[in-house]
Amino acid sequence: MEHQRTHTCGQLRLENVGETVVLNGWVDTVRDHGGLMFFEIRDRYGFTQVVVDPEEQPSVRDLKSEWVVAVKGEVKARPEENKNPNKATGDIDLYVDVLEVLNRSKVPPFEVQDDLATREELRLEYRYLDMRRRPVLSAMEMRSRVTQIMRREFHDEGFMEVETPVLMKTSPEGARDFIVPSRLHLGKVYGLPQSPQLFKQTLMVCGIDKYFQICKCFRDEDLRADRQPEFTQLDMEMSFVRQDDVFRVIERTMAAIYQELKGIEVPTPFPRYTYHEAMNRWGIDKPDVRFDLELFDLSDVAKESGFKVFKGAVESGGIVRGLVLPGGAELTRKMIDAAEAVAKEYGARGLAWLKLTDEGPTGGISKFLGAAELEAIKDRGGAKPGDLVVFGADTWTTALTALGQVRLHFGKTRDLIDKSRAALLWVTDFPLFEWSEDDQRWQAMHHMFTAPRQPLPAKGEDLSDITADLYDLVIDGNEIGSGSIRIHRPEIQTQIFDHVGITPEEADLKFGWFLKALDYGAPPHGGIALGLDRIVMLLVNGQSLREVIAFPKLASGVCPLTQSPSPPDAAQWDELGLGVVEQDANEG
Repeated sequence: MEHQRTHTCGQLRLENVGETVVLNGWVDTVRDHGGLMFFEIRDRYGFTQVVVDPEEQPSVRDLKSEWVVAVKGEVKARPEENKNPNKATGDIDLYVDVLEVLNRSKVPPFEVQDDLATREELRLEYRYLDMRRRPVLSAMEMRSRVTQIMRREFHDEGFMEVETPVLMKTSPEGARDFIVPSRLHLGKVYGLPQSPQLFKQTLMVCGIDKYFQICKCFRDEDLRADRQPEFTQLDMEMSFVRQDDVFRVIERTMAAIYQELKGIEVPTPFPRYTYHEAMNRWGIDKPDVRFDLELFDLSDVAKESGFKVFKGAVESGGIVRGLVLPGGAELTRKMIDAAEAVAKEYGARGLAWLKLTDEGPTGGISKFLGAAELEAIKDRGGAKPGDLVVFGADTWTTALTALGQVRLHFGKTRDLIDKSRAALLWVTDFPLFEWSEDDQRWQAMHHMFTAPRQPLPAKGEDLSDITADLYDLVIDGNEIGSGSIRIHRPEIQTQIFDHVGITPEEADLKFGWFLKALDYGAPPHGGIALGLDRIVMLLVNGQSLREVIAFPKLASGVCPLTQSPSPPDAAQWDELGLGVVEQDANEG
């Protein structure tokens, strides 16, 4: 390469007029204006318009989009009428006296332009072309800047960055592990980490009282827009701390990210809501509080109601909740049916509703409700003429969850969400255990290494009232991370295992190395892990994690770029002592 760049394609300004410079980059668009030819040269920093006399540089007539070139010439100011205020380099042109073609390109399968409308699978197959587009480049730049701020803030707080193993002991609890067969130990496997949870707790035993890393994690589970089989998280752990200490570090870091990258001042400390408060107010444990709709309780009134659905729900141990949609009386029956479909998707048998008018309630269940119920709807829900009121009557979990999703449905379809602000908050005090109907046993709601807030009862007793010293960070209605104060005393950890049906033998087989570490002076400790991919997705207003990952997988788990997973090499599998099972083509 003879001509190496002196400037980037987004760097030149009026102060560079008169300078002789060299730019390297990709040809974007070529225009023939008769006596002169114009093209834009592009790199990740921006665009510069280049002016070439084809009589002096005849090779310019052969140029095609995405060819790689070097150009040398003089920077000149554009005439006032030709300036482009929409581009950073729009005040100047580069008049070229040397044009060097560094490499040619095949005709791309799609144009490299910002407002591209083509299949995502095709874009990801040619991700090296897709990433030349400004929206994708901007997402990658945002991701890089986020990790820079994270590292800066944690180093300033005295944290030590430590890398934990990627090849580790498999522990099939919860989501499935990806496993890696061992050639040197035939018949045995490593697991890829779903998180560094046990390693970071072990680091606390090591005496590293402030640990963090930005690490890859892996989960072999079904995918959707906000999940990938491999993902990146900010992982941290601290010794001799309470919740407030963890919150302070995370709040400082997130506030810096939003201030520096979005220009948004996020007040600290973040609001805190218990799990039960979040569920009762918004019907979800990751509430989006950028709009005001809240649920209200009608259970006490429903006990005396003449409406059998309400009365029956309460008599069977359930609840009745309401939600008022201001101005919702204008909704058509089709729109209400769409909201009911959402409620049914989340377990409700239907969606009771009514509209308030100046003449009184109308539609839906209005004829079944008496004066007491209507008065409570107005007093507790703030309902007034012109509003729609919807109801959930079921078990505590089903009624709240279904109505919470209807609330989100209205927030999106009625454009109620204030997207100009960021809502960061904590949800705390989750239940430690939940009952599994499938397995007929208690299981940990999050994971088994979370400290209980109350003394544990004897085995076999009801565990539903035991809360965990556990917390989630929620941003704009998205769970961004989960953490807890951990169990550091071996006897409590043994109790937890016992309650979820893990025998001492099973515990030793799966976690023996970690339990041994707890026996050697584990300090009180706690931490959290934040999903880096999710944070960046929110910062760039993305709809999918695939938009902010350099080389993502599709929802099927396939990488379009590398066409992985691919058939195994039989010789490699022979070395591992494994066989290859051919899939019948008819099995799909």
